[in-house]
Amino acid sequence: MSLATAYTAAWNSGSPEAVAAFFAADGRSVINRGTPWVGRQAVAEMAAGFFADVPDLVLVCDDVRTAGTHVAYFWTFTGTHAATGNALRVSGWEEWDLDAERRVVLSRGWYDAEEYARQTTPSQTAP
Repeated sequence: MSLATAYTAAWNSGSPEAVAAFFAADGRSVINRGTPWVGRQAVAEMAAGFFADVPDLVLVCDDVRTAGTHVAYFWTFTGTHAATGNALRVSGWEEWDLDAERRVVLSRGWYDAEEYARQTTPSQTAP
């Protein structure tokens, strides 16, 4: 099983620990240049946050590009936002730097935060 296929399956398992297992012990994940999550426990907390927000999250790997120990993983996830009940469809990508054991040392993730916010905003109904 390829690394991308296994990573996709980890997200689709709903297990934060399964996602974190792809990271080196001191691996880092940064999303949209935000504050990094450092270490497997922190990465598991980040994944748990996504699972709490989108409990029926389904991730699809759209494409993978590799160059040695650098990987670009393109994805789309769908699901239902827990707080609003809104259907979500969000696309983005992660750039991974891998160590010799093919664990993620650094993941730089990107998605359109404004589009995500739009999709998660509660629907307004006219009075």
